[in-house]
Amino acid sequence: MRTRVMLAAAAALAAGAASAGCASADRVPARHAAEAFYAAVSAGQGGRACALLTPEAAEGLRTGGQRCEQAVLDLDLPGGAPGAAEVWGDEARVRLTRDTVFLHRFARGWLVRAAGCRPRGALPYSCEVEG
Repeated sequence: MRTRVMLAAAAALAAGAASAGCASADRVPARHAAEAFYAAVSAGQGGRACALLTPEAAEGLRTGGQRCEQAVLDLDLPGGAPGAAEVWGDEARVRLTRDTVFLHRFARGWLVRAAGCRPRGALPYSCEVEG
């Protein structure tokens, strides 16, 4: 299942990144959340991986009667070593060597809203998981 994630809000927030000096402290927790998601997928722990998704992203994987716990393990999520993390308010992007992850901050912490994302030039990212 290939979906697209619209990043207009992230682009608008990026324009105000200069005023987000305190956001640098949020980079590490956002990166750790992305790492935890990929660690769960790599370990075959679909339930744990789904618990690290936003409710909308988890719901988006429940198609055709398949449960999120299995669907997330069936996706092409290349992952890789985590690199740069950027934070704009409650939104974050973590780049991995072979993937990009988008997260949203909730009261309980950062959750993955899109993963398996690949850039497409001027077009929105194409993502395996979206929510």
